[in-house]
Amino acid sequence: MDGLFISLEGVDGAGKSSHLDWLGNWFRQRGHRVRMSREPGGTPVGERLRDIVLHADMHVETEALIMFAARREHLDRVIRPALAAGEVVISDRFTDASFAYQCGGRGLAEARMQTLEDWVQQGLQPHLTLLFDISPEVAAARLRNVREADRFERERMDFHVRVRDAYLRRAQAHPRRIQVIDAGTDLQGVRRQLERTLTRFLETRA
Repeated sequence: MDGLFISLEGVDGAGKSSHLDWLGNWFRQRGHRVRMSREPGGTPVGERLRDIVLHADMHVETEALIMFAARREHLDRVIRPALAAGEVVISDRFTDASFAYQCGGRGLAEARMQTLEDWVQQGLQPHLTLLFDISPEVAAARLRNVREADRFERERMDFHVRVRDAYLRRAQAHPRRIQVIDAGTDLQGVRRQLERTLTRFLETRA
């Protein structure tokens, strides 16, 4: 695979979606072909599963299985073909979100999540993960009155605290792949951090 796979992660309200177009343009300006996507979703089947998982109450194991069913389609129909074609794939969330939300937030055993990851991904991981880190309290304030909240966004504050903690543990466990971005600064401050991080990343791959 000659392409690059970059994922964006963070608690709901961290602001990562505000930088998706900017990130795509940053790579295009450097001569890369870019494929933008998201999880859950990214394919016709994945988008239908997204609607279910965001709005229907279910057991945490059902939730995890649906996430990986959507991910299997995403890998087969979007990510692997784009990487094989030499494109930069930028995905709004990937498997780190499953470890953060289903394991950290809901308490699913990480061993079960690891089994799903090994089965579905067969070793494929993002080359770079940008973790937009922010306090859950600030994130929740950003989400107020923006739109109708999904069932993850409606969770209590202690859930979001556990999600953030799980993300930060993932970053400590995978320090080369996961780069933490301070999302509590203003828009330009975040983009300066992204510019530095992406520049270093490309330099290491030159």
